[in-house]
Amino acid sequence: MKRGRPVQSDIRQNMVEVLFFLGEAYGYQIYKVYKKVFPPVTLRSMYYHLRKGTDLGEFVKLRTEKDQGDYSWGPSAERIIYKLGPQAKPKGDERVRQYIEEQQDAAD
Repeated sequence: MKRGRPVQSDIRQNMVEVLFFLGEAYGYQIYKVYKKVFPPVTLRSMYYHLRKGTDLGEFVKLRTEKDQGDYSWGPSAERIIYKLGPQAKPKGDERVRQYIEEQQDAAD
């Protein structure tokens, strides 16, 4: 038996499912969908899994956007946009697809 943490993660697999239907998104967008569809998880854990998934090739950083505004930490925020990487294996979870379609219908 190998030592240490297992490489696979339910949280990261669920994030792959969310990103599969969104196409591309930044961390907080993924988190907002995730918390509505899957069991509770902390935002800190989500960002850990984004970094780990990037290292494993499940996620790819597309670009970094700077957003100007009046934030509690300063005048700007940085958003890293992710998409699925070559090692991602989405299963096409129907709960995620249904939730995203409902949100799109509500916006129209």
